[in-house]
Amino acid sequence: MVDSTRPTPNTVGFLYPGYSAEDEYPRLEGILGGDVRLPLVHTDIGEDAHRVDALLEMGSAARLAAGVAELAERGAQAVVWACTSASFVFGWEGAEEQVRELSETAGMPASSTSFAFAHAVQALGAERVAIAATYPEDVADYFRAFLKAAGAEVVSMRGSGIITAAEVGTWGREEVLRLARAGDHPEAQAVLLPDTALHTAAWIPDLEAELGKPVLTANQVTVWEGLRLLGRDPVHDRLGTLFARSGG
Repeated sequence: MVDSTRPTPNTVGFLYPGYSAEDEYPRLEGILGGDVRLPLVHTDIGEDAHRVDALLEMGSAARLAAGVAELAERGAQAVVWACTSASFVFGWEGAEEQVRELSETAGMPASSTSFAFAHAVQALGAERVAIAATYPEDVADYFRAFLKAAGAEVVSMRGSGIITAAEVGTWGREEVLRLARAGDHPEAQAVLLPDTALHTAAWIPDLEAELGKPVLTANQVTVWEGLRLLGRDPVHDRLGTLFARSGG
């Protein structure tokens, strides 16, 4: 028997490619606590490669649609495609179509990590940003173009040339801090680390303390975006400037 006196959990479902940093989501759920639930379903990635043709296939409608039913069964009220590269590689209009098709298939509000970054940059009021990417630079250039379409100026971009998400998932705190430092720029008002294969949730305060400015990381903004779809505006001091500001 359902206890009707208990509040319905705020449940955002995530479609996550592969198995590189999926443990970020239970970690973020634990940090947020309360009535937030963040169930995740793995999608078939095909070839694990930060290469345009592989990313277009990874983000195809059929691959995303395959996980939707399970998220619905787990109570999802909104869904986010938790992948940056296999959304921004479609370009702004293509990424909009990707999200629109996902929403229609799922029957609920939908977004992607690329739009999460765009909305988070706007919420912070940052006009100039720096990109510290794990990807090869030709792939990272697509993210630069995506942010430009969102109205942000990218003052610097650094690619790391990493081909597979599996390799990115092995990076620890020092590698992540090194990436952020290398990608920072004096004119940047925020630094963006756009890869959901990268573990960052435990180190966001360290990253912001190191750089002295807001840092946006892929799994952080993905969860923020999902809660935004539900009309939630959680405030938490362990998840960086983005979560420390209400009204975003």
